[in-house]
Amino acid sequence: MKNYEDLIVQILAQTQKIIIGKELQVRLSLAAFLSHSHVLIEDIPGVGKTTLAKTLAHVFGLHYSRIQFTSDLLPSDIIGVNFYSTKDATFSFKKGPIFSQFLLADEINRASSKTQSALLEAMEEKQVSVDGEAYKLPAPFFVIATKNPFEEVGTYELPSSQLDRFAISFSLGYPDALAEREILSTRMKYSLDDLASLTQEERELLQKKFGEVYASEAILDLLQEILKFTRESALYVRGLSTRAAITLLNISKAWALLSLRDYVIPSDILEVLPFVTHHRLESRHERKTPSEIVDEIVKNLHIDT
Repeated sequence: MKNYEDLIVQILAQTQKIIIGKELQVRLSLAAFLSHSHVLIEDIPGVGKTTLAKTLAHVFGLHYSRIQFTSDLLPSDIIGVNFYSTKDATFSFKKGPIFSQFLLADEINRASSKTQSALLEAMEEKQVSVDGEAYKLPAPFFVIATKNPFEEVGTYELPSSQLDRFAISFSLGYPDALAEREILSTRMKYSLDDLASLTQEERELLQKKFGEVYASEAILDLLQEILKFTRESALYVRGLSTRAAITLLNISKAWALLSLRDYVIPSDILEVLPFVTHHRLESRHERKTPSEIVDEIVKNLHIDT
């Protein structure tokens, strides 16, 4: 079996055969997967969100399922239902599409809050409850949700409790001219069947290595300084929660592993900070970009970058 360094190089190389010019977003998605967390992508249609999800699922070697969220989607359409069998005179549970290792929740904010909330228990507890009985989800369980811009007709704002279940959020954006030309020139060069997939043993090795990444007391001090600033500053409606702090630490550890290190350094935290905080920190004044939020924190804490 390959060592973890070779596996990381393999994942990035295989994914970039399909997803061109988006290494940052691929690495962020991989960091979320390694840290047992989930991803939210907010962007316009047609920039490759679904393609990214399908490619990652194949490269990770996971069973893939997709749910198209619409205004009439019900929680039972996601989780499943108990149905009565007249033949056996018993109730049986029919599993919904959420019973998958890799779930794409497409256009999640087109569904009502009640339907969105059907994902809360699944994303946090890795299980769903139906009529008082809990059903374990497959392991690993990884969610990528896509979100349309709120300004679009027919969208609902995601509640903060739902947003907090996502470790990171980012957008794909348009590719640069060079990447777009390569996409146009090599559109049919590779298919998913051409890409190598991880085995269960290889996934377990990566998860094991993630668990061994070390964060020093100085790193924890830096994390708490960031938390204190967001909570005490008058710049934000509310500061980062303890869950957000744990998420930031875990994503930073995964980022260190992707850099082939078994310890966290300050730049790991600062590089992932924009994507961990953007959907959690609401400015009291004008809406800020992820990089502006981080610049604000770094400037006020006098962090040496």
